[in-house]
Amino acid sequence: MQLEFSGRIWFWKGPAPWYFVTVPGEQCAQLSAVAGAVTYGWGMIPVSAEIGRTRWTTSLWPKDGSYIVPLKSAVRKAEGLDEGGVARVRISLSI
Repeated sequence: MQLEFSGRIWFWKGPAPWYFVTVPGEQCAQLSAVAGAVTYGWGMIPVSAEIGRTRWTTSLWPKDGSYIVPLKSAVRKAEGLDEGGVARVRISLSI
């Protein structure tokens, strides 16, 4: 399964601060339909992700009925992204 979407980058200031992009509702519904077959626990879904020319492996995190994509510092730096900006994200997962 491959999905592509745009989303605003937001910052979570919790005990382990991190940047994320929220997967839009339509794509979350598609992910929810296959989550049981691909999750490795806690609802996490392993994916390959791509923004611009930067690729990395990560896991989608379930949050408030949707999924969020964590953005590593190296990805944000390589693509010149920061909080409040919009990122075009491509993800793929094996089902």
